[in-house]
Amino acid sequence: MAKKKYILLIIFLIFSIKSFTQKKEIVEIKFSPIILENIETEIHFLFKEKISDKKDFPILINKNEFFLEIKNQKAILKKKFLSKEKIIFEINGQKIEKKISPIPLWFSILPPFFAILIALIFQEVFVALFFGIWSGTFIIFFYNQENIFFAFFKSLFSVVDNYFIRSLNNESHLSIIIFSMLIGGMVGIITKNGGMKGVVNFLSKYAKTRKSGQLITWLLGIAIFFDDYANTLVVGNTMRAVTDKLKISREKLAYIVDSTAAPVVSIAFVTTWIGAELSYIQDGINVLGIKESAYSVFINSLQFSFYPILTLIFILLLILLEKDFGPMYTAEKKAIKLKTIKKSAKIDKKKFLSEKWYNAFFPVLTIIFGTLCGLLYTGWNQEVWDNENINFLSKLSNIIGNSDSYKSLIWSSLLGVLLSIFMTISQKIMSLKETIESLIGGFKLMFSTILILSLAWSLAYITEDLHTADFISNNLIELNVSPYYMPAFTFILSGMVAFSTGSSWGTMAIIYPLILSPTWYISQEFGLDYNNSLEIFYNVVSTVLAGAVFGDHCSPISDTTILSSMASSCNHISHVKTQLPYALTVGATALFIGNLISAFGVNQLLLFVISTIILYFIIYFFGKKQFIKL
Repeated sequence: MAKKKYILLIIFLIFSIKSFTQKKEIVEIKFSPIILENIETEIHFLFKEKISDKKDFPILINKNEFFLEIKNQKAILKKKFLSKEKIIFEINGQKIEKKISPIPLWFSILPPFFAILIALIFQEVFVALFFGIWSGTFIIFFYNQENIFFAFFKSLFSVVDNYFIRSLNNESHLSIIIFSMLIGGMVGIITKNGGMKGVVNFLSKYAKTRKSGQLITWLLGIAIFFDDYANTLVVGNTMRAVTDKLKISREKLAYIVDSTAAPVVSIAFVTTWIGAELSYIQDGINVLGIKESAYSVFINSLQFSFYPILTLIFILLLILLEKDFGPMYTAEKKAIKLKTIKKSAKIDKKKFLSEKWYNAFFPVLTIIFGTLCGLLYTGWNQEVWDNENINFLSKLSNIIGNSDSYKSLIWSSLLGVLLSIFMTISQKIMSLKETIESLIGGFKLMFSTILILSLAWSLAYITEDLHTADFISNNLIELNVSPYYMPAFTFILSGMVAFSTGSSWGTMAIIYPLILSPTWYISQEFGLDYNNSLEIFYNVVSTVLAGAVFGDHCSPISDTTILSSMASSCNHISHVKTQLPYALTVGATALFIGNLISAFGVNQLLLFVISTIILYFIIYFFGKKQFIKL
């Protein structure tokens, strides 16, 4: 027993001596969990010994001297890593070794690539988005010096506990979810109380043919110009029953809804987009010292907005010529041949007590005008309104541009729900219990929309963390193009970023700061005078927006594309497949006839006329007519 005590004492003394002789750790160094090749990353230093604040504290990194700015025992150093390497830090005699394995930047394109590929091959968007996110988290954990076994499971869990939670832990995202649920709830009520059937009966007086039904949908899409989300959800849900009756395919409805929403919002003077647009433009002209106001630049850029305007014209031509081509023709043919089209929502089989159109019309109208009032209220600025140097339209745009669109949408949709409940109960169409059950049923209908949106937002965060946009932008900018090709180049760049990330807003935020200054400098270096440089600048400002909308229309992971298919109760992949040929047709025309040629000084109005004629003949020669007797 005594012998064991001596052995334990010796072991204790050995560890005590080792602990005593070891140098106390001076600093703890932490790296970002995501390090990419040639992308600046932050190295965090936490000093464990008391040290005064300094601006030039010297350290050695692989024998090269760097200086830290220490504040409150902490410091941050930004550094780029070009390849896998071992880093040796020397700080006050302490040596710390770290092995760095930066992720190749081109890997950043893999998550959206896998998501889009799987979506198109298997026609299953939930699986596609999930695997897209998982591929991104796996890359991150595998390169974070994890073995493949741990990387597999950690990346799988990270899809939910990091990115999915992160997508929900966002005020704007939650606002969209609540707004969507309220819209769905209202649709559930006005469907069961007969209001939607009443709208169908009322609009049927005017929408007696497939042509007139599509035309009314197109007009409604333009009328709700102030917000793309409101546009998509209101028009899709309102017109679905009408288009079903007229045997217009859900794919065609989703296309009209999707392709009128963002194009109209992107070019209208008074929208929820205008604030962000003017902010990015203002930042650009401040840096460059251009003697133009942001609003003036925006107004002048509209003459070059080929894709949004041509998209609206293209839809109208399709409707008037009563022709379609590609997958859309097949979808329309299938819809016409069906004896009945599945109902828009789960409706009780019992006969409606009432089919009054105003039970749906007034709640929808409340959302539309309520949103406009909310925008004015949340963005109101008395100084702007009293400024005599600003015209009325500019005042209105300034106020709405600075408004809180999410609050406005939530307020208005809540009012729409409350009004629909009141109208239903007051007319004794349904009991309170039945009305609330229909409200909850409407909430349930939006579940798949919310799930897809949440996964799409999660994928957007992955592309943000992996700097997907940087990879695309850097490679294209290195081409060093002529200023005359900058508008076309910008359209392609914005389209690629929007297609990969699924976000028009994200594309604007990325591309505007990236492209405006290079455009101006390239124009000046090329020898263009101020006015010619400004024309190129206007063109590029418009093509950032146009390219963002174009890429958004083509992308199966776009939030507005998802909302359009869900609001129209259309299979999401079917919507993407049928819309893609039309978006590409208009996009190619806008790019080659519009943005490319206009940069060389050709009159924009003439180019719009030529583009319209080209689109007309494409539909005329390649489109096929659908015949139906109603």
